[in-house]
Amino acid sequence: MAGQTRLATLSAQTAKSSFLKGIGQREKRKIEWSHFTRNISSETNSSKSFFITTPIFYVNSQPHIGHLYSALLADAAHRFQQLQGKPTQTTIFSTGTDEHGLKVQRAAALNGSDPLRFCNDVSEKFKSLFDSADVKYTHYVRTTEEKHKLAVEHFFGRLRERGHIYRGNYSGWYCVPDEAFLTEAQVQEVTLPSGEKRLVSAESGQPVDWNSEDNYMFELSKFQSDLLYWLNDEKRVQPKRFREQLRRWLDDDLRDLSVSRPSARVSWGIPVPDDDLHTIYVWVDALINYLTVSGYPKLDLWPPDVQVLGKDILRFHGIYWPALLIGAGLEPPRSILCHSHWTVEGQKMSKSLGNVVCPEDCIKRYSADGLRYLLLRMGTPHFDSNWSEANAVHLLNVELADTLGNLLSRCTAPSLNPNRQVLPLNPQFLQEMPLSGQKLVEQLINLPAAVGNHYSDFNFYRGLEVVVAAARRANAFVQEEKPWELKNLPDRTKLDSVLRVALETVRMAGIALQPVVPSVASQILDTLGIPIHQRSWANLQAGFEDPKHRHLSTSFSLGPRKKLFTKIKL
Repeated sequence: MAGQTRLATLSAQTAKSSFLKGIGQREKRKIEWSHFTRNISSETNSSKSFFITTPIFYVNSQPHIGHLYSALLADAAHRFQQLQGKPTQTTIFSTGTDEHGLKVQRAAALNGSDPLRFCNDVSEKFKSLFDSADVKYTHYVRTTEEKHKLAVEHFFGRLRERGHIYRGNYSGWYCVPDEAFLTEAQVQEVTLPSGEKRLVSAESGQPVDWNSEDNYMFELSKFQSDLLYWLNDEKRVQPKRFREQLRRWLDDDLRDLSVSRPSARVSWGIPVPDDDLHTIYVWVDALINYLTVSGYPKLDLWPPDVQVLGKDILRFHGIYWPALLIGAGLEPPRSILCHSHWTVEGQKMSKSLGNVVCPEDCIKRYSADGLRYLLLRMGTPHFDSNWSEANAVHLLNVELADTLGNLLSRCTAPSLNPNRQVLPLNPQFLQEMPLSGQKLVEQLINLPAAVGNHYSDFNFYRGLEVVVAAARRANAFVQEEKPWELKNLPDRTKLDSVLRVALETVRMAGIALQPVVPSVASQILDTLGIPIHQRSWANLQAGFEDPKHRHLSTSFSLGPRKKLFTKIKL
């Protein structure tokens, strides 16, 4: 280790750039960093590649809806990207499980199992959940895999070669559930129900104990200025409040990071290269999974375009991870999407309260698409979201069954359209359309951009609001035009035009819903007889937005008629 041993203290060293060592001019620095700025809604759309990740999920407990929410945000964004991209575009969507560390070691012991068997069991449950929820990941990584071990060893060696790893004695408050050392500012005293006072992590509420160890250290304090520069881009971390949180953390001096644990205490992990007396810190091990997916040390695709994660692990992904990458001479992620947590009926979800929502049970009750819709419709990344059984049932019944399902059903009814043909829109009808119809057309013209912008910002709930609002207005338009009366007229021109406007709403809804509820969206488009090659995001804009309405001047045949979504009883 260059023959040097240094003492790690709780105070940080002077912040100093290492990634751009030797480059003193800010303009030069801007050139070096400028290509990092990229986001899902613009440059990536025309890019030849797209790389999105979820965190890998810790296997010390069973999957819950919070885990699935992370996966669904990434899955919906990945599907949205594929709808916009070219068929030749390379996309990676990775997820997986984090399987090392003291918590897993203890959980396996409590279950009377050896760690690997325990990890195999829980990892399979996560994989099974994602498959059941139609999460179409391209890579599922496990930190117990040999290829991951090789990536971790190479990365650790790279940091060591570049002089960023040293030995030191580390003393501080340690939180076992969080697997992290904490500063004095991150610890607070609480009074337990028994009256006993206890020191806990201010962020997680988990207990802490004083610990002193001889560890390997990473020179995190040297990368403070680089991290602040990386955060200059407003799109780097979204929502905005979490970027501001990172900047507040970085306003304080950074202390160096302990990147190993004595193997006598934490045996379940990857040994430090050339030192079996230490295992690599589980968080360093876990973060490198993103490199493993990309084929490290040979990188097929790097850096990730978007990394989706929960707010409880923001510090690890927003400070430690980019610093480690810069230290190893690699680009940090282009952007981070940090989301908030889920409560249940207004209470924090926890095993002790017995209110953990099981996603597999929800899939049985609501269907996979039903649960996907609920989490992405009710979930708001910037604030904690509340799970309520009554609200869930009401939302599905009103929006999927009644609003969308009813619109599709009534406009494809054999009594209104016995020939199953959707005819061109009459230009005169478009000119003479009542106010309700004009407002609907205006909504449909604005829908692609509005939904696309919300999806790009990971505000899927807002995009769904736009889709449902259009369907709701289309139902009102149909109710006002009364096609069941128009069918009795000798001339079907007006009836066919009313149906065409309503079904154009359904067609656009079907395309726009594909990232969120792929099976329901497919059923809508199948019912309308829309060919597979006409379901891309570009096809969403082929209706009223086209000045010549070419799409609306063609006829097509309806497909098999099926019920869209069955109402759920509370």
